[in-house]
Amino acid sequence: MTVRPAKTADLPDLADLAARTFPLACPPDMPQESMDAFIAEHLTVARFEEYLADPVAQVLVADDDGALAGYTLTFSREPYDEHLASLVRHRPTVELSKCYADPDAHGTGVSSRLMEAVLEAARTAGAASVWLGVNGRNARAQRFYAKHGFEVVGERRFVVGGRTEDDLVLERQLA
Repeated sequence: MTVRPAKTADLPDLADLAARTFPLACPPDMPQESMDAFIAEHLTVARFEEYLADPVAQVLVADDDGALAGYTLTFSREPYDEHLASLVRHRPTVELSKCYADPDAHGTGVSSRLMEAVLEAARTAGAASVWLGVNGRNARAQRFYAKHGFEVVGERRFVVGGRTEDDLVLERQLA
């Protein structure tokens, strides 16, 4: 398995992977129509084309002999609102917007390899920290991020298809 930047040729498989994995991060009572609306707005081939063209965005994929086993989406920029900016303590910073592994790859180390690549890319770019939001009821993801050195620095509200969720904001200072 190789972690590498996504390419245009990856976009159909990437959008499919994103649509299949996004529901894994949602609370069990999240209505399907809310998840579908979020996917249709943020996780399409067209949106991933925009991310690939955005100079502050980076999409990494875990390529397992041509099959995508996971992906990340990061943004090297200031937090996008004043509340988040007040929570994130170290600058410059990188937002880890998405970090997902195919369910068939859970337990194989794919997510850890992706995380290591994100942290290394952020360090190389001169970032002092990486921050993210995670659903407050997603204990599995919270354990994963804690294992990788992230600490809770606050909370935010996150809208999924018109439904507002409570997220935790986590940050990891980079050495």
